Order: sequence, then structure tokens, then C-alpha cells
Amino acid sequence: MLIIGIAGGTGSGKTTVVNKIMARLPKGEVGVISQDSYYKDSSHIPVEDRQKINFDEPAAFDWELLLNHLHQLKSGKSVEMPTYSYLTCTRQKETIHLEPHDVVMLEGILVFSDSRLRDMMDIKVFVDADADDRLVRVIYRDCIERGRTPQMVIDRYERVLKPMHTIHIEPAKRYADLIVPQGGNNEVAINLLTDYIKSRLKKR
Repeated sequence: MLIIGIAGGTGSGKTTVVNKIMARLPKGEVGVISQDSYYKDSSHIPVEDRQKINFDEPAAFDWELLLNHLHQLKSGKSVEMPTYSYLTCTRQKETIHLEPHDVVMLEGILVFSDSRLRDMMDIKVFVDADADDRLVRVIYRDCIERGRTPQMVIDRYERVLKPMHTIHIEPAKRYADLIVPQGGNNEVAINLLTDYIKSRLKKR
């Protein structure tokens, strides 16, 4: 199983890159895992305190479960991926069934932060974007999808996202085999990755 890790800052265009690649591939041939699905459950924390959780540091993720699922997929076993609600900051009862695939794309802000996870990746891609562009996308996304106001998003950006990006995400560029500037607008890089995956699928 070929594992492609796709990292980058919040709002850099990681999901857009993945979605554009998937749209150009045969349906059902490639698996996708979002690191966001593996946030630790916060249901035991009072609702008013959940918004104070730092979701942009490695400690926020259930690394053991994510690693276990990848090992199971590599051994030919299916897994039940967790689902996570950004509105309630809790893990949901529903799971997503994922069968083994020849190619799996794993995307998330901190997928390069765990050396065990990095060692499992065959290709490491860092999706890059200017800070201003990332902030605009985060404001739009969080207001539309997560019920936050623009001021709430800006405050969180200054308090958490910006420093965590500097500490944990930006340094991860050094692990990348390929850096994709301009995020999901970089058609050349997206086409290169798509062609590589197609060539892998043809070798089966």
C-alpha cells in the first residue's frame, strides 16, 4: 500500500488538493484519511471549556488509533474510521468504513509531526500558501461550517493558529518530498501527483 502524506497549514488548500486529485482518478480506487477524524474525544470536557482546547498541537490527536488503522490497512484489513464534530468538539457514534486500497492519501495539518507516521509514508507533500490567504479561507470556512463569527476566528488565529503554525507546521516543510505552493490552485503539482498515482494503479 502506497501512503501519500499531505500536510500544510490550516486553510492552505490540503483538502482542495486531495479533492482535485480524487476527481481525476477512477472512483473507489484510492482511499482518503483525514487526520481531523482522529481528534481526541472532548465529550468529558464541559461545553464552555471545549473552545479553549488547542486543536493545532500534536497532543490534540489520537496518534495510536491512527497508526493502528494504517497498520491494519497495510495488512489487508478494513477499518472503521472515527468521525468528529467541529460544532460540539466531540467524536461521533458514526464511523466510516474503509477497505484496504493500493493507494491511500492521508491529509492533515500535523501528519508529519509523528516520526512513526512519517516512516510509513512513501511520499510526503507539503501544501503551502500565504498566511493572508490561509486566514481568509479559515474565516470563510469557520463562519459557514462551524458557527463562528469573523472576530472569533481572528482572535483564535492570533491566539492559537498563528503560533502553532510557526512552532509545529512550518518546520515540517523539511520533511516534505514535494512542496506545493499556491495550494489547490497549483494545477501542475496536482497533475503530477495524479499521474504518479495513476501509474501506481496501472502496475497492480
